Amino acid sequence: MQQDPKALSSSHRKGAACKIPMPRPSAGCFAQSAQLLYHAHPFPPPHSLMNTLPKHTLSVAPMLDWTDRHYRYMARQITRHTWLYTEMVNAGAIVFGDPDRFLARNECENPVALQLGGSEPNLLAQAARKAAEYGYDEINLNCGCPSPRVQKGAFGACLMLDAPLVADCLNAMQDAAPDTAVTVKHRIGIDRQTEYAPLADFVGHLVRHTPCRTFVVHARNAWLDGLSPKENREVPPLRYELVYRLKQEFPDLEIIINGGIRTNEDIALHLQHVDGVMVGREAYHNPFVMHDWDRLFYREKQPAPERDEIVQRLYEYAQQQLSKNQGTILRHMARHYLGLLHGLPKARVWRRMLSDADLLRPNRPELILQAWQACGGNGTAQP
Repeated sequence: MQQDPKALSSSHRKGAACKIPMPRPSAGCFAQSAQLLYHAHPFPPPHSLMNTLPKHTLSVAPMLDWTDRHYRYMARQITRHTWLYTEMVNAGAIVFGDPDRFLARNECENPVALQLGGSEPNLLAQAARKAAEYGYDEINLNCGCPSPRVQKGAFGACLMLDAPLVADCLNAMQDAAPDTAVTVKHRIGIDRQTEYAPLADFVGHLVRHTPCRTFVVHARNAWLDGLSPKENREVPPLRYELVYRLKQEFPDLEIIINGGIRTNEDIALHLQHVDGVMVGREAYHNPFVMHDWDRLFYREKQPAPERDEIVQRLYEYAQQQLSKNQGTILRHMARHYLGLLHGLPKARVWRRMLSDADLLRPNRPELILQAWQACGGNGTAQP
């Protein structure tokens, strides 16, 4: 949805310039160590909410078209403690459109964060204020998406070229939602930049000028030209060591690492260096990977539900959603369940039945149970 041109401030016009390559700081401009830079200035105090919210030990990444409320409901049945993130929502869509369409969520989702896209502080503030009314625990600003469509809106990864504007956005969001934590997600750099200094300068500026103390860092560069969004998730090399260094030199920040993380062994390794791990595509295509997270990483003693119980809950959820007659159809939910049997012998049968247009068309939630039974499932799942 288009932003109201009358609402655009000079800050937004400044932000639009981030589509143009700007001079990048050299290593020489970062002669001081980040540690000295971090402690040499009086910083705004960290937001007090971050001391009371659960730590971001594990989280599921915001993924466009994937992490909607139906996916988040399923994820919450598998893990009680992992942070869940919405897909990125344009701030203008919330302000000028139907907020309920973009902000409606299930009560069971907490801890849950809304990710906003935008570069106009006033618009982001209005969206943040509205989001706080919906009970989100956190509002995250997207400074990592490299897609051309997002760049045309002067937000996403190109914002890393304008740290003062990002600071204005974060402060406006925090002022508008004082009881909600505001965080940022970004890349390690732009295009083929290889130095650590610009990353540390970006983070250091935000620390000096905002109360934000939680940084989610995708350990790849964002190439603003020449790569598709899919290629931007795969082609730029992963450089985890830069994220580790960020934590070493900004020890008081909560640093969450993201990018290419798939196994519990990967997670355990990263947690030796940073505060939290954000898992993306693996948590979507193989959601049962989250099954042991509470036990392994949160010391949860209560066992997580097995697949039969999860299938039963998904069936009951589909019944509830379809009975509301608010435009939700079974396909909206079932498309997120296709990976639930990932790696099992009859996973293909499950995927085929839950993606078959003819089977989905009657909108009968019993299809979920029928697919489970066709795979040899038994236990509590029953209509």
